[in-house]
Amino acid sequence: MSLAASDALPHPVARYLAFALPGGADPIEEAELLQSGELRVQPEARRWLKFTARQCAKPLSRSFHWNARVRMPLGTHVRVIDSYIDGTASARVSFLSVIRLGVEAGTPQLNAGALHRYLAESVWFPTALLPQSGIEWSDIDDCTALATLIDRSTPVTLEFRFGRSGEVAAVYSPGRWARSRGGYELLPWEGHFRDYREQAGMRIPFYGEVGWFRAGKLQLVWKGRIGKARYRFRR
Repeated sequence: MSLAASDALPHPVARYLAFALPGGADPIEEAELLQSGELRVQPEARRWLKFTARQCAKPLSRSFHWNARVRMPLGTHVRVIDSYIDGTASARVSFLSVIRLGVEAGTPQLNAGALHRYLAESVWFPTALLPQSGIEWSDIDDCTALATLIDRSTPVTLEFRFGRSGEVAAVYSPGRWARSRGGYELLPWEGHFRDYREQAGMRIPFYGEVGWFRAGKLQLVWKGRIGKARYRFRR
């Protein structure tokens, strides 16, 4: 993909694309990310649970599949599978990868939440953030820009905050759907990225964390590192 259209982009976005894609790049057809880290089910939960996961993202179809093994006490584990495919999100949880504990799919709130996640995680497959990929960028200031993505009938926006080197340092939404008491509520949501490294001719962050704001305070729920990142490009 050419960066020629970057002249019409907000300055911090053009700077980021030059940072993340220094030589330009063919469109990423598939990204495979091996992750490890810690998560907790609710922002108020005291216990952090260790996980390992494989994420497969296909930016050309705006889809992802996240398959995680979450370590539980007494040597047990829970399998968590989140996906967003063809505009429909799905979330499945099973004990020991066999006993189904919960499944949900296709609700408007789940779809929007998954598309927010896809947009935020595009820093791991940065050709998805080019305007040719359907992202509409709006200027905020010299360090911040707003990204809007519409998939099927679901629109989402995220505020991207850029660091000194041009990297995406944080993303923010004033309202992303969160599960709450058997339903959903809109809460401010924020993610941070750091430890950028060169991978397949691009620069991506190897550390990320996300959380929800409750009572004005950011409470993290996910902290993860990239172990390996593999890409297939459309030449």
